[in-house]
Amino acid sequence: MKRIFLIFITTLSLFILVGCGNNQASKETTVKVGITGSNDPALQKVTKMVKKEGINIKVVEFSDYSQPNTALAQGEIDMNDFQTYTFQSDWNKKHKTDIVSIGQTVIAPMSLFSKKITNIKQLKKGDKVAIPNDVTNEGRALQLLESAGLIKLNDAKIPSLRDITENKVGIKISSLDAGQTAKSLDDVTAACVNSGVASDAKLNPQNAIFRETITAKSKPYVNILSVNAKDKNNPTYRKIVKAYHTKEVADVIKKEFHGYEKAAWTYKILQ
Repeated sequence: MKRIFLIFITTLSLFILVGCGNNQASKETTVKVGITGSNDPALQKVTKMVKKEGINIKVVEFSDYSQPNTALAQGEIDMNDFQTYTFQSDWNKKHKTDIVSIGQTVIAPMSLFSKKITNIKQLKKGDKVAIPNDVTNEGRALQLLESAGLIKLNDAKIPSLRDITENKVGIKISSLDAGQTAKSLDDVTAACVNSGVASDAKLNPQNAIFRETITAKSKPYVNILSVNAKDKNNPTYRKIVKAYHTKEVADVIKKEFHGYEKAAWTYKILQ
């Protein structure tokens, strides 16, 4: 009788343990986060941090900038981590989507690089300067050239080449695909290069002849975590943002990106 009772208790205990295990598994929430390119150290750190809270981040990689917002709007992913405020705003207008930011990630200053000169004051009339040709980055590059004292722009929110009101030095500005700006350095005097492109090309930010200063005007170019508007108050997604905005993640950004990117939430002027 005791033997039967012992078997019964043991079996019951196993059922309880299995039940608890299933319970814990069911509490885990998977969040699909879309990115462009391969995973980055900051998001890897966030993934480990929120895992302790029962949140499983599944990274979905896309090959170009046109895909993550489409996937988000169609419900194929829950969140994306690849774009700036300006890119998001432009995308919403063109595609009639309702995608919103729920938190800042990094600010990646654009820089002016050259293989032919070592100081911006060496630029002279007729020198060729390459800039990215997409709307967002072209405007940013022109503002960079203006802050360097090379040109003047009108008050367009996102300037284009036609918004140049004065070309003080007389440089020749040409636009090309953002991914080609670093490669163009053999053919032009200087080029405005995005941080990611500069990093891939092994360009040292310390060697730039001019670099974007982070001010309140930089906010449109801050990278963000984005979701569909209906999910902006989702508590699980908010936990991911909270984990991102920690010193641990800021330290990873500082260590791993070697100055190409900076933790945006640490700048009060960008809040």
